[in-house]
Amino acid sequence: MSKIIDHFITLTQIPHCSRDAEALLLHLSDSARRYGYEVQRDEAGNLLASRGAPRICLQAHYDMVCMGQAPQIETHERDGWLHAVDASLGADNGIGIAMMMALMEEGVEAEFLLTADEEIGLIGANALTFGLQSMRMLNLDSEDEAEVCIGCAGGADIVGEIVDEMIPGHGTCYEVAVRGLPGGHSGVDIDKDIPSAITMLAAYLHEERVDQLAGFIAGERRNTIPANAVAIVRSDTPLTGRGEVTVRPLNEFPDVYRGSREILDYLYRFKQGVRSMNPQLGIPQTSLNLALVNDTYDPRGLTIEVSARAMSMEDLEVLITETVFEMEMAGLSVRVEDQYPAWKPEENAFTREVAAAMEAEFGTVKTMAIHAGLECGLLSQKYPQIQFASIGPTIRYPHSTRECVDLMSVERTFRVVEKIVGSRK
Repeated sequence: MSKIIDHFITLTQIPHCSRDAEALLLHLSDSARRYGYEVQRDEAGNLLASRGAPRICLQAHYDMVCMGQAPQIETHERDGWLHAVDASLGADNGIGIAMMMALMEEGVEAEFLLTADEEIGLIGANALTFGLQSMRMLNLDSEDEAEVCIGCAGGADIVGEIVDEMIPGHGTCYEVAVRGLPGGHSGVDIDKDIPSAITMLAAYLHEERVDQLAGFIAGERRNTIPANAVAIVRSDTPLTGRGEVTVRPLNEFPDVYRGSREILDYLYRFKQGVRSMNPQLGIPQTSLNLALVNDTYDPRGLTIEVSARAMSMEDLEVLITETVFEMEMAGLSVRVEDQYPAWKPEENAFTREVAAAMEAEFGTVKTMAIHAGLECGLLSQKYPQIQFASIGPTIRYPHSTRECVDLMSVERTFRVVEKIVGSRK
């Protein structure tokens, strides 16, 4: 097993879900000092390790999206891919962190920027105030080998809330559910026709003309395509399951939302997925993910959370405006949270250097942009003097229990990183 994977396996055994990664932060800080690096930490939990007179900064985030049994992670290898058992693996972005740890173990003269809570709105990067010496930054959060990412989507989370009167219902009470769909990343997987449990459940309720809603709990994270959704409803006509939808009668007599029909109509009408394509880049230009629906109990109501992404800030503002309007028309009070900027695609001397190193290793290289948030967009605004590029090994199905990483790709991509930082000739 390579030193990269050794470091990564160690990371998987230290809990580091977003908002709860202090144990890993302490491990990384102690390790960097042990390897002879000067370490700085800020109030947001970002870490900067540096040595000598660095010319390049390596950057990755150390939090992960915890799905399934995570942060309890048991890894196993199958056909050259590393998986986790019933859990997200955390290769996003743990492999990048493991590469940085291996370089520190080598004593590479560089800056290493490890950021906090990227997966819940780029919180660490947004609060960053370190003074950096480097004029080049290599982000290690991309997920396809032999590619150099030079641009990414901006995004925002849009939260709608409704407080509603509960009134007596009538008819039989049912639990109607969609469970165990594949799930996936709401950015890089949004164009892969992965079904949404929320929209599937809403379509069933619409087709069955259900208009009495007593409860709705759905989705896992803001940045994941929902794999599970459960509604408690009442109906005067019998309901039976079909396809992915299961139905179970309940011996209960709950009150229902007075505005049940408006809530269910909004969920049914929501246009999940890609809204427009970018023909030049061959990726989505704009997209929306209906991520979460949850009951609130004090006061009684519902919260609906949507993640919006766009490859330009102009398109993002339009998407936000349209989504806010549609939510308000459904009777929701709306707020926009955790907005972050797009990273406009740009080739420069550093991206060409990275591309040359990638081509030398893989025999081919593709310069591209990604329909997901990378911290480069935010960091390029904070550090306009720095040139940015992003690379990474092949990772599939991040933000889901299917997440896996190609082990050979890790080794080859690390050789590219070593060439770029000058530790490999």
